[in-house]
Amino acid sequence: MKRQSEQIQMMSDREVLIHLYLTQLLLIVISVIIAFFLFDFSTLRRIWQFDAATVFTYGGGSALLVLAVDFLAMRYLPDQWYDDGGINERIFQSRSIPHIFFLCLLIAFSEEWLFRGVIQTHFGLFIASTVFALLHIRYLEKWFLFIMVVLLSFFLGSIYEWTNSLWVTIFAHFLIDFILAVDIRLDYVRERKQNGGNQE
Repeated sequence: MKRQSEQIQMMSDREVLIHLYLTQLLLIVISVIIAFFLFDFSTLRRIWQFDAATVFTYGGGSALLVLAVDFLAMRYLPDQWYDDGGINERIFQSRSIPHIFFLCLLIAFSEEWLFRGVIQTHFGLFIASTVFALLHIRYLEKWFLFIMVVLLSFFLGSIYEWTNSLWVTIFAHFLIDFILAVDIRLDYVRERKQNGGNQE
């Protein structure tokens, strides 16, 4: 994790974005290739069915539950437990809100399509959740963050099994990432204003 953190800090803003976009596009390409061999049309149609009430109720409700736990933990637990080496700050703190919206939508779509839609549908909740957790390799040396990612993965996987809707977990994943990313952005803006005020 330290090595990854050091690498991302040495990257330019453009390199960080290119790396992020390439990673997410790679996940989508992998999903499409695997799905081509594993899915029949009826299964594909079933997991992509969209019902607005289900998506907003279960996806939104799940996201709000996760966010409540997350913000309570960030408030009352030691800061170092949430320290990911500054990677999330580097990705989101200087982005505009529309750009954050698009990034979080892309991340939620690519990761849920691969891990829930492709892997979990064919290999089960345990394998999908384990692979999802291992993808977040930067958390392996941070036991609390790694446990949170594992629990989140199993939670989203359970929601997917319960609702049989990929859109539910995409929306939940998006909402969680978007609100946390906007919080990072707003903290950064507040800190800059305070530092600017102190310098004047």
